[in-house]
Amino acid sequence: MFCKGDKTNIMKTKELTKQVRDKVVEKYEAGLGYKKISRALNISLSTIKSIIRKWKEYGTTANLPRGGRPPKLKSRTRRK
Repeated sequence: MFCKGDKTNIMKTKELTKQVRDKVVEKYEAGLGYKKISRALNISLSTIKSIIRKWKEYGTTANLPRGGRPPKLKSRTRRK
């Protein structure tokens, strides 16, 4: 049983490589549906949908910059 605040079983996964994301788009352009792509590459359906949505919106499968707080120290200051 999982409690509402229990996060012990939640695991983060690594990002998919650009080659895998390109393969998803390639299969989508070939006419395969989301479910077939998902089964063929063993990737979750929601991941397939988000890859294709990003590709349609931005025209790329590369990792886009994320939001967040900018670093306090500049890279030059950090090296010293």
